[in-house]
Amino acid sequence: MSKENFITEALNETVLSRRTFLKWSGALGGAVALTGGIDFGLQAARTPLQAEESLPPDEGQWMTAACWHNCGGRCVNKALVVDGVVVRQKTDDTHPDSPDFPQQRGCARGRSQRQQVFGADRLKYPMKRKNWEPGGGDKELRGVDEWVRIEWDEALDIVASELKRIQSEYGQASIFTPRFESALLNFWGGSMSSWGVTSAGAWPQVDSLMAGGAGTNDRMDYRNTRLLVFFGSNPSVSSAGNPAYNYRQAKEAGAKVIFVDPFHNQTAQSLADEWIPVRPGTDAALLIGMAYHMITNDLQDQEFLDKYTVGFDADHMPDGADPKENFKDYVLGTYDGVPKTPEWASEICGTPPDMIRHFATEVATTKPMMWQSSWAPGRTSRGQQMAQAFYTVGWMTGNVGKSGAHVTPSAHSGASYGGSTLVRSGGSGAPRFPNPLAGGVSLGYGFSAPENTEFNGMAYEEMWDAVLNGEYHATVRGVVPCDIRMIYIVRSGSGSNSLNQVSGINRGIDAFRNVEFVVSNDIVLSTVSKYADVVLPATTLWEKEYGGFLGLNREGLLFYDQITEPLFEARDEMWMDRELAKRLDLDPDEIYPLSQAQMVLNQLAGASVITEDGSGYEPLVTLTAADIAEFKGAEAEPQQGRISYKDFRERGVYQVPRSPKDAYGHIAKQAFIEDPEANPLSTASGKLEIHSQALSDKIAAYGFITDLPPVAQYHPPVEGVEATYANWEKKEKGEYPLQLYTIHYHRRSHSVFDNIPQLREAFPQEFIMNPLDAEARGLKHNDQVLITSQHGQVIRPLAVSPLMIPGVVTLGEGAWVQRDDETGIDHAGATNSLNGNHLTGQGEEPWNTCVVEVEKWTGEPIAPDAEWPQRVIFDVPADFIVGGGMQNG
Repeated sequence: MSKENFITEALNETVLSRRTFLKWSGALGGAVALTGGIDFGLQAARTPLQAEESLPPDEGQWMTAACWHNCGGRCVNKALVVDGVVVRQKTDDTHPDSPDFPQQRGCARGRSQRQQVFGADRLKYPMKRKNWEPGGGDKELRGVDEWVRIEWDEALDIVASELKRIQSEYGQASIFTPRFESALLNFWGGSMSSWGVTSAGAWPQVDSLMAGGAGTNDRMDYRNTRLLVFFGSNPSVSSAGNPAYNYRQAKEAGAKVIFVDPFHNQTAQSLADEWIPVRPGTDAALLIGMAYHMITNDLQDQEFLDKYTVGFDADHMPDGADPKENFKDYVLGTYDGVPKTPEWASEICGTPPDMIRHFATEVATTKPMMWQSSWAPGRTSRGQQMAQAFYTVGWMTGNVGKSGAHVTPSAHSGASYGGSTLVRSGGSGAPRFPNPLAGGVSLGYGFSAPENTEFNGMAYEEMWDAVLNGEYHATVRGVVPCDIRMIYIVRSGSGSNSLNQVSGINRGIDAFRNVEFVVSNDIVLSTVSKYADVVLPATTLWEKEYGGFLGLNREGLLFYDQITEPLFEARDEMWMDRELAKRLDLDPDEIYPLSQAQMVLNQLAGASVITEDGSGYEPLVTLTAADIAEFKGAEAEPQQGRISYKDFRERGVYQVPRSPKDAYGHIAKQAFIEDPEANPLSTASGKLEIHSQALSDKIAAYGFITDLPPVAQYHPPVEGVEATYANWEKKEKGEYPLQLYTIHYHRRSHSVFDNIPQLREAFPQEFIMNPLDAEARGLKHNDQVLITSQHGQVIRPLAVSPLMIPGVVTLGEGAWVQRDDETGIDHAGATNSLNGNHLTGQGEEPWNTCVVEVEKWTGEPIAPDAEWPQRVIFDVPADFIVGGGMQNG
């Protein structure tokens, strides 16, 4: 039978069986894409209603599926599996839904995972670039070259050979692992690593050194507040799941809700009683103007400030500090002659002065109040000043350590879930190997030891420049040389899309084309794999033997199943590492001494849950000898727990039941407020530090901002509102007159899911602009526009909306860059094509301070990205070459 006739016959089958799936794989080499987007091997996943109509009532099994992505939601997803193929998904129905005991409901992203796992664009076998050869070959063809299918042995031989060659010729530090570390390479001698802060922006050191750690009250306590204030928050999109639902309970209990944001976003539309518009990167000015109004009208909680803080005024400074450096005198302009009035603030932040006064009065006179911010306003150049001002003004209200009151950043998976974890898995027991080149400190996210002089590692923001320039900033050591020859991205699950997700994509592409070898593992041809030399097909968590665990929030633990066997030739990272270890003359059993079964069983046996009285923890799972025997070759002792293994496996989730009067509530910093002498904070003074010399010194040690004042002040950030003017004093607009900030977007978890056609169709990658700005440029809704910054250009359809303030524009982060090498223009609208590599603070990414100009696109119209061919690598015999182009590149 010809392939064409076989395809026709297969597509006439309504229900996809495992046998048919494997038959398609054998005849066609796996999933491919037909015109119109039909997936070979995936008909049931793409047309679930047709599949379900002909399923017998008892056909298939509902299984708990991992939703492992970094969106902050952590929800329950169930998959109906028929012969190893998912034909339907649903979300949490394990118990009746209620505000006290809510279901953990999935969003559109999580419910699209069958398209992700079984998608036509899954990588099915190892590949190398046609024009690759040891040393790189024609490196300029990375990203546009043709692909050649190779066998696993050849792929692993290539990777190991290049590791040995480059290590021998240039040293261990010439191998770069951007934004992660490899257990294999750490065991082998280490690699050049990277560090910095992405999601949390400028907050980590401010939280630690000013506040002694952030703290959020338990979600039940939100119902006791009278006023709930959000800065830069949109949890309906960024932390889809229960956070916005929990905030709704506060509103329904009588709380007033205020949102501070440049955009009247989806959560504000649902919850807000008031919206305070503010320009990106200027929140510090807004807050300082509010402080002026509070101080001059004696609205601050002076008793609280005197007892619990240092640095507010000259009479309450920390030991050794200059009294003139106090916050109050800065606000009043005592020494610099510039009173920080609401009018002063308004010129910078754009918020009307009377609105600033009203806002300040309301937060100062309403108790209890919850004052919280997402991390987004700290993802700016000089973002520490916003965090300093946020804490300072919040503390001026005295809303700390009491029911219905807190002052805290509240974001990501912890949003609305303050307090210790109530249910958790045990440890896997697997050994961890520190990176020998890291100087004995932990790099990676939130690097906190810039004073260390031994580490090898660069800030995320500097990675691409370091590769190209051969030097990087090593904090207190200043600029030091480096010689990066290899980019190695082989990590758990599906690699790392760092090329797409770090500022300065255009520099990043140049960096990838500069080194001698690039290897990645991945589930699809993401941006980082598109520009690699060798790509290794990876499994997803749906293919993980024995399943595993994910924390949902402090109240729930997910125990997910193996949904399907590894697809095609995909392998997990442990298998890859073990095979590479053999080729590097290492003992793989020293790196991975435990089987997958043993590690999962260890986590299961060590899982614990809070006792009913809240006094401690007890085993979560009852394990019998028969249960343990299901984990082949693994060992554990039988035990008694809260729930049987069978029930836990069938339900797939354990969630601690809650009620307002239970023993699991939490009030952040309550012990400190009740007795500050007996319960000092971990700050230098033991108090809340409005003046923090430790923070100023710590940020200076990173080497990027050496002039951060120890109290909150406003100084213009790089590419802030002032940069939109050629002359700020005369208010003459400049070359890039608009502020761009980037938002989390419905269709993606960062860059994950951007390849899913259904999500592309449901959520187009639109560029949002105020009508006044559009009219001034002769633009209208749905026009295609060219957006230009000093770092790059993108094309996107325009969405004109009065919900965005004038002078500010936004674009959802994470779109997979699709750059035209001839023009340098990105057709996909990746925000990091526009963001520049500005070194700032503690190595955070300043995505929300960027300036741009916008004009109508006059070139060939760009088709909607939902209509673009997927990056499908057609399955052909090993001696065939896979064609290039967008479809394959």
